[in-house]
Amino acid sequence: MKMNYFVFGTNNMKAAVSFYDALFVDGELNKMPGEGRMTLWVGDDFMFALASPFDGNDATAGNGNMVGFNLACDEKVEKLYQKALSLGGLCEGIPQIRSGRFSAYFRDLDNNKICVFS
Repeated sequence: MKMNYFVFGTNNMKAAVSFYDALFVDGELNKMPGEGRMTLWVGDDFMFALASPFDGNDATAGNGNMVGFNLACDEKVEKLYQKALSLGGLCEGIPQIRSGRFSAYFRDLDNNKICVFS
C-alpha cells in the first residue's frame, strides 16, 4: 500500500494557492486547473490538494496531523524550508538530522504542519 493523495483545508484559497504555487515552483508536483472548491498539484504517483471544507465550516489545522514530502537531497530540504519561511510559513523545526533523516518542519498560512526530508 502507498499513499495516493493528501488534502489540507483552507479558509483563504487565494492566499493558500499562492503559497503552494511558489513553494512547488521548482518541484515535482504540477498544478492542475482548479475544480470548484479544490486546487490540486499532481506528481507521478502522488497528489496534494487544498480544499474549502465540504461542510462549509472553517478549516482547522489538525493537532498531530502532518504531511511529509520526500525530497532528493539535503540541499532541496534546506531550500524548500527557507522558501516556506520567506512565503510566511512558520518554523516548526530547523533543518537537521532526525531519526537518521535530514528533515525540517514548518507550518503553512493555515497552520498546517509540513515535513520535508531527504
